[in-house]
Amino acid sequence: MAEAGLNQKENVLNDEALFENEDQDFEFDEGGLELAAKEADLDYEAELEELTREGGDGPAPFRSGAITPDGLIDEDFEAEIGTPSDDEETDEEFQDIAEHKILEVAGDDLYGRKVIVFAACKLPPSAQIDHQRLLEYMKHVLDQYVENDYVIVYFHFGLTSKNKPKLTWLIQIYRELDRKYKKNLKALYIVHPTNFIRILWNLFKPFIRSVKFGRKIMYVNYLHELKEHLHFDQLVVPPLVLQHDAKLVASNKPKYPYGQDSSDAGTLPTQQYGVSLQHIKSHYGCVIPPAVQQTVDYLRQNALDVEGIFRRSANAVQLKAVQKKFNHGERVDFAVEGDEHIPAVALKIFLRDLQEPLLTFDLYQPVLRLHTVEDERRVAEVRRMLHEELPEDNYQILKFIVQLLTEVVDHSAINKMNSSNLAIVFGPNLLWPKGQASLSSMGYLNNFARFLIDNYSQVFDR
Repeated sequence: MAEAGLNQKENVLNDEALFENEDQDFEFDEGGLELAAKEADLDYEAELEELTREGGDGPAPFRSGAITPDGLIDEDFEAEIGTPSDDEETDEEFQDIAEHKILEVAGDDLYGRKVIVFAACKLPPSAQIDHQRLLEYMKHVLDQYVENDYVIVYFHFGLTSKNKPKLTWLIQIYRELDRKYKKNLKALYIVHPTNFIRILWNLFKPFIRSVKFGRKIMYVNYLHELKEHLHFDQLVVPPLVLQHDAKLVASNKPKYPYGQDSSDAGTLPTQQYGVSLQHIKSHYGCVIPPAVQQTVDYLRQNALDVEGIFRRSANAVQLKAVQKKFNHGERVDFAVEGDEHIPAVALKIFLRDLQEPLLTFDLYQPVLRLHTVEDERRVAEVRRMLHEELPEDNYQILKFIVQLLTEVVDHSAINKMNSSNLAIVFGPNLLWPKGQASLSSMGYLNNFARFLIDNYSQVFDR
């Protein structure tokens, strides 16, 4: 794991450059501090001094560097996991907040976990937004994903004295974002951090009070560092953040953390991850890629009763080893891996890493428009779309995977994964646009995946 740019010196450089052309009145007003201190019964003055002290002894509250097994190994599993709701009315209710695009969903990361992006620079001036409604909207968005493993990317640049929330609002978040939101959060990437971030350590104790959770928080000083963990091309990075990052790179000249062993090595003839279906078929001579065939076969025989199958993440080291074997044309013995979540996540990553989604870019808009089709005509329209507009190989692979998902649903009384739960996982892995999917479109993608599972026998008949 690269550690360039993840040190104290560069954080200070970020502090100096953060508001080059902005009002630098960054701290919260004194009245807000006093009120919050009374409400939280905390000695903020002493604690803020401790949090912002440079070069102090003892362990830092956050660590820099790699994701550890604590960020990947299963935590407590709840007896029942949530189901997606019909969000159209709720989205309309929060339209005035959603239009700012402060919060976005950006597909899955390299380990198959949902990525939620928060951009501080998109916060409007405080007088122009109701922060209480923003909090309710944040909870509404997170509620759709917190029952599954997820990660957050926070773009810190752009928070100024004009758009910063009041401290009392942060204290409200302190109280309301409880263990429900913390438990399945596997990583929090803080992009372009400043020393002010350390103040938030004190404010967001429902998130970060535990040492274990502290290891999930990662400082990211340059955007290229995100490529180690995310599908970077899925992120629509705000222009202000891109410009700020370019200035930091030009000024600090960080070492690029990738050597000749990665993308420069070229594509292997046997490669299966990150290539096209045509590339795989041309080498292996089969419609169903071996990575899909082997993961599905193993899951069907060994994992239908596993609680949270496809929901949980898996150990990063094992996943990379599995991908390497598949990319070198080797057969993977998942029994040796000793974790049924390994093949489940490997299948999700395979789908997400395809150069073009399994359902193809051409079907993205037709799928989004499907909700306008009358219920009685919907099955016929989906059949037509898949039969006439989807390439035959894609159709057969999709059918092969959805059939497995129907079998998982048949065991949902044990594994707690019904069609709604699976749809949240597979919707964005079967189809995505050439860019970032909006929150409203994510709902339609999930509904389409659930429709395929629930209507398998009617949709797939050729």
